[in-house]
Amino acid sequence: MRTDALFLVGFMGAGKTTVARALGRRLGWRVEDIDELIEARERCSVADIFATRGEPYFRAAEREVLRRLIPLRHAVVATGGGTYADADNRSLINAHGVAIWLDLPLAMAVERAPSDRHRPLAVDRAQFEALYHARQLAYQQAHLRLDAASPVEELVERTLDWLGY
Repeated sequence: MRTDALFLVGFMGAGKTTVARALGRRLGWRVEDIDELIEARERCSVADIFATRGEPYFRAAEREVLRRLIPLRHAVVATGGGTYADADNRSLINAHGVAIWLDLPLAMAVERAPSDRHRPLAVDRAQFEALYHARQLAYQQAHLRLDAASPVEELVERTLDWLGY
């Protein structure tokens, strides 16, 4: 499947930013990270946005940033863990590029996402686990599923093979 826009989706800790950067280097494409763009725009961390303005404010900012990225060509976009869980965002991504799901086992997600202030949705572990399971149905609608426990270079190679590059 040929495309000129890739969107990495998956749960927090799946490695979306790391894989996006590796794919961008291999393809020579621009790399964008939605969470980083929001932090730059708001001049504070995602955790601070959640703490001071709440999740609905963050999700609105996320939608706005995604809509600005949709027209980009020759781009790899690392989405936030909840970006693709939103039906409107998912529809935009699927219509304008290829969604690549970095599927991470729950145990690894717990390992990679410490229950600290950096990841506000990881603080309550019961809520974290429920969120993980709730988002799986959305992630399953991605074009390509990759095992996020695999090494980054293997994920890049599998993606490029699947895309026909």
